[in-house]
Amino acid sequence: MNFLKLSAFLMLASMVTFSFVILNQVKVDTSASEVTWKGYKVTGSHSGTIDLKSGSFEIEDDKIVGGEFVIDMTSLKNTDMAGSGGAAKLEGHLKSDDFFGVDKYPTANFKVTSSTPAKMERSFNISGDLTIKGKTNPITFVAQMENTKNGIICTAQLKVDRTLYDVKYGSGKFFEGLGDKMINDEFDINIRLVGAN
Repeated sequence: MNFLKLSAFLMLASMVTFSFVILNQVKVDTSASEVTWKGYKVTGSHSGTIDLKSGSFEIEDDKIVGGEFVIDMTSLKNTDMAGSGGAAKLEGHLKSDDFFGVDKYPTANFKVTSSTPAKMERSFNISGDLTIKGKTNPITFVAQMENTKNGIICTAQLKVDRTLYDVKYGSGKFFEGLGDKMINDEFDINIRLVGAN
């Protein structure tokens, strides 16, 4: 009986050890990574950048299996009007309570909950929880992974419905008669994550 217990323990220990060997947690190089955004309105669009505060993703058998990321909402910048008073005005408005309320909610978070292979090679259907302004909603998107001589690079494009996160300013869902002042509910986020060496 003791021999059977010992054998079972050794088998379990070897399985655990093996799982740790193949699971690789990759810390994100925040200075090399890039997050950009683009919002749309009736009369055009605006775009900009936002900094990643911290992050890491988990790789197992050359597959993305997990990850957690923190975005610095206070770093939000407008780039299509860079250097003008319009850029500063837009940045201030986006950081205000009308939009993302960064004084109260200085960070946004994303945590991977599941990952399955997508149609394209080395791409994955990523599902996770996105938290903005203290509100959490599930979101799914496709991410691509590339191994380079400088490390692992992951890219993804997301469409986010801002109204799910209590960002309602200029939304046709909640306000009537906006005309050309209406702002689209969905905005784009493009992500390029570089694994730290």
